[in-house]
Amino acid sequence: MTELLAAPAWWDLSTAAGRFTLCPVKTDRDLLLIHRWMNDPDVARYWDLPGPIERTAAHLAEQRAFTHTEPYLARLSGRPIGYWELYRAAEDRLAAYYPAQGDDLGVHLLIGESNLRGVGLGATLLTALCDAIQRESRCRIVAEPDERNVASVRAFLAAGFRATGTIQLPEKRATLVIRDLPTRDVQIRTDPA
Repeated sequence: MTELLAAPAWWDLSTAAGRFTLCPVKTDRDLLLIHRWMNDPDVARYWDLPGPIERTAAHLAEQRAFTHTEPYLARLSGRPIGYWELYRAAEDRLAAYYPAQGDDLGVHLLIGESNLRGVGLGATLLTALCDAIQRESRCRIVAEPDERNVASVRAFLAAGFRATGTIQLPEKRATLVIRDLPTRDVQIRTDPA
């Protein structure tokens, strides 16, 4: 699973909504755009990072400095649409709030473009990414959306996550969601081979 976050790690996935790509954030290229999204009232309500561009820059620098997380710019058919973070959850502060497994992968995301919110895109993109991750690395995927963010919780559930309960983090009450490894159907033959 460590290799999933090795920079430069790119994701390039085909979805029903179009080509979905995640590429590592480059501050000089992406800062203004991510800053605009962080100051969108609908994003700021849950990410709590509105304010001057220096605040966004500091958040990105912190994410880049961590050895267990990687920030990504999300694109759909080449158009920048959001900001995502993938992280090794067992090495994150989240591990203190649930029974973490050593290879759990965490995900944070925001859809930055307001016209793309509320149309099922989050679930589509989450499904594509999680399917790809779990094909490549046998790990659970976890997230902790703010419990007030009903649309986000619904997107995770539609993408195959299950709600396991509520956790109280310092900055929010969150719904802990986990996407377990898919079970493989076992074919039992009753006829002789």
